[in-house]
Amino acid sequence: MLSRRHFSLALAGSLAAPSLLRAQQSTDEIRDLAVDLDQLHSIQIRRGDETLLAEAPRGPGLTRVANIKSCSKSVLALILGAVIDEGGIESVEARLGDVAPSLIPSGATEGVEDLTMRDLVTLRAGHERTSGANYGAWVSSSNWVAYVLRQPRVAENGGQMIYSTGTTHLLGAAIATATGDSLLTLARRHLGTPLGIEIPPWTRDPQGFYFGGNEMALTPQAMLRVAVAMRDGGRYDGAQVLPADWVDASQEARTRSRWSGLGYGYGWFLSDSGWIL
Repeated sequence: MLSRRHFSLALAGSLAAPSLLRAQQSTDEIRDLAVDLDQLHSIQIRRGDETLLAEAPRGPGLTRVANIKSCSKSVLALILGAVIDEGGIESVEARLGDVAPSLIPSGATEGVEDLTMRDLVTLRAGHERTSGANYGAWVSSSNWVAYVLRQPRVAENGGQMIYSTGTTHLLGAAIATATGDSLLTLARRHLGTPLGIEIPPWTRDPQGFYFGGNEMALTPQAMLRVAVAMRDGGRYDGAQVLPADWVDASQEARTRSRWSGLGYGYGWFLSDSGWIL
């Protein structure tokens, strides 16, 4: 069976072909590889303004929403950038204790009030992770934000990258508290309307905060529009829909995953070869 690793290598090789005359041959090769990859539901390739390939070998298709899982973290990071740009949060250096002090519970881990938005969006909050084997206990708790902020410290603020969905959920709750708007409202304002995409409601925690880092649902076509805006410096269809400086800053490695070796910017994984994930 074709593995994701072999597919990625084949895809990279096909897209690296310098001649435009190879474009159709390359997309045919990629299509054939994608059909054999049983975990891949859809694939789209866009070069410039032209979509070279858009097919859904399996799954709900290109026009129906599906759970985008941890890609939600990247969308959340774009919302943070837009909120900072419009003044809802002062800067990426703003502290949790200033942005959303009401979120900090009694018994919180020492130093959480000094966590910055940069620490959170780069997954460097320093707490024991709530992903992986710890995920179930966290989402079964009565207060997801308080649970995260009471986790034992395993690194200093802004230190080691610790992949933890609880960290981005805390970020989402902080953004919502600071602005007075839900993540759904903010996502529709800063992405849904300007990109012309559907963003339906998704899972909320016991306190009503939309899940920051999982469970969002978008169509593959909507995800392509987000990707195009990222590629084009925040522009889509002739309009600046995302802050250009934030898009640029998002693609600068701030830390690195000890699991994959990939760099990590503001909510986006970055490969040494230039791929943005």
